[in-house]
Amino acid sequence: QVQLVESGGGLVQPGGSLRLSCAASGSIFSINAWGWYRQAPGNQRELVAAITRRGSTNYADSVKGRFTISRDNTKNTVYLQMNSLKPEDTAVYYCNAKRIAVDYWGQGTQVTVSS
Repeated sequence: QVQLVESGGGLVQPGGSLRLSCAASGSIFSINAWGWYRQAPGNQRELVAAITRRGSTNYADSVKGRFTISRDNTKNTVYLQMNSLKPEDTAVYYCNAKRIAVDYWGQGTQVTVSS
């Protein structure tokens, strides 16, 4: 089992920044990739950014150049640095860990971008 706990969400003005953290515990040695997803009201959950065990990253087109995913193996933590935030980034953000045939999810953290 893998446990994921997100933190760092909140209310920010357009153009502002936030850094989300995802602290992992449990059988994390078996995780192949980490990701951040988001879900806005009425929308499906979508991939925002992902990082593999080898460090390869990919991003949704809507956040390229603004968001950065990173990983600190010494702290078992994955981060999502979000800059130049827009109102359309408002959503609940979820941390995800993938193992073969299994997905683990955190409880989510709310990000609201509003003036």
